[in-house]
Amino acid sequence: MTRYIVMRILSALIMALLATLVVFLIATQVPADPVLAQLGDLQASDPNMVAAYREKWGLDQPIWYQYFVFLQGLVQGDLGISLATHRPVVEDIVQYAPATFELATVSFALALAVAIPLGIAAAVKRDSWIDHVARVIAMLGVSAPTFWLAFIVLALFYGGLQIAPGPGRLDIAVFPPQRVTGLYLVDSLLSGQWETFTNAAAHLVLPSIVLAASVVGMLMRTVRAAMLETLTQDYIRSARAKGLSKATIVLRHALPNALIPIVTLAGIAYAILLTGAVMTETVFSWPGLGLYTFRSAVALDFPALMGITLIVAVIYLFINLVVDLSYTVIDPRVVTE
Repeated sequence: MTRYIVMRILSALIMALLATLVVFLIATQVPADPVLAQLGDLQASDPNMVAAYREKWGLDQPIWYQYFVFLQGLVQGDLGISLATHRPVVEDIVQYAPATFELATVSFALALAVAIPLGIAAAVKRDSWIDHVARVIAMLGVSAPTFWLAFIVLALFYGGLQIAPGPGRLDIAVFPPQRVTGLYLVDSLLSGQWETFTNAAAHLVLPSIVLAASVVGMLMRTVRAAMLETLTQDYIRSARAKGLSKATIVLRHALPNALIPIVTLAGIAYAILLTGAVMTETVFSWPGLGLYTFRSAVALDFPALMGITLIVAVIYLFINLVVDLSYTVIDPRVVTE
């Protein structure tokens, strides 16, 4: 098992290093000039000012040297200075990341709470009305564009029915809790601010539903397919022959043996929620990494975009590593294969 864990960690480190190269090359080869985006047409027409700007941000250096400087700063935990905010990118990410983590985690819990029971029920009651309803929900979740669903939900429940709070993490009249983790639900509980907790939870409802809808379909279909395959195995027929109850067969025999594909896709779904909330956060004015990414892209803030893209790559690698290591617990045979 030790060898398996070490090999997975080394593989993740190598992939992280390759990710830095890919991220850097993509950012530097984009056919757009940050000078024009930051200085404007009038100032960009002055050759001296353009030269000074390029020298200040190291844009006048060869690409290989820029990559070396990027790696040197990365080793020291420095992702550079944002061209738009003029702050270290690490500080910006630390400021915006908790909002995204809170939204993604709540959305992931909601998606699992819907997808797993519905997928199991669809597999057990195959071709019944429950199965048909589950398929329709899966199809709608996969096919509905996130930005469209976000606008519809916001217009209906906030603008039309007025039963949900508006965009943002809190109402204007509610003060944020004292920052400990950056997660409003956690920090408000730690400080005993119950009004802030309920207000933050209410603001999470609509964006978390929209974000969860983007992964519920694929999670539910995976659960259904894995359970259908498992329910046809010989040991399940033996369990039925022994007179075990349906609940015992499904929950204690079938579900544990169907977990590997479910856990694999669940890890990917969580990574998608953490890194793919750009449209949801933009529509709901949610001050997370998605909104920060959108603003950085509009401003051609290359250091910020490189930092965010690298964080996205690291998130995927870390979650895949955790999923790989979880296989040793779910199915120890993985280690010996």
